[in-house]
Amino acid sequence: MHASSISNLILSLVVAHILHEIGHLLAARACKIRVTEAAFGWGPLLFGAHLQGVHYQLRLLPLGAHVRMDMKGLQRRPLSQQLFVLLAGIAVNFILAAIAWGSFFGALNLVLAIGNLFPLYQQDGWKSGMVIFRRVFGRPNPLVEWSFTISGVVVGFAVLAFALFSL
Repeated sequence: MHASSISNLILSLVVAHILHEIGHLLAARACKIRVTEAAFGWGPLLFGAHLQGVHYQLRLLPLGAHVRMDMKGLQRRPLSQQLFVLLAGIAVNFILAAIAWGSFFGALNLVLAIGNLFPLYQQDGWKSGMVIFRRVFGRPNPLVEWSFTISGVVVGFAVLAFALFSL
């Protein structure tokens, strides 16, 4: 792999993750849900700044990103607003995939969007499923929630096995 390809991969991942999290941030703001932190990367803090009550962070390892919001406030919102906030990042990735269709950046965003829809623990699809199940049952239901969580692991392994055996 050439250095330019590696640079393109890293830059594309960074931009896609940041825009994904900005989607969550803007959706939370639109629904008047307090956001306390928006971070890019993991590991030791390189830079941080407070702006309008949000602690923005840049961390050493450029892997992933997150927005920390008032989850109790989110849970008090109507189901439609909860799903709007939880799925906003995925929507951003689908929009970016459509805009950049036919390019590496477009394909990467499509993969990120679809991957986030899987019910993998702590991913957007899993969180959305939990919100829906809790609304349907009127309370947490451990059997349903564990089954849903385990199904995400099974589906994830099946997709990975299919991808590996297709090579």
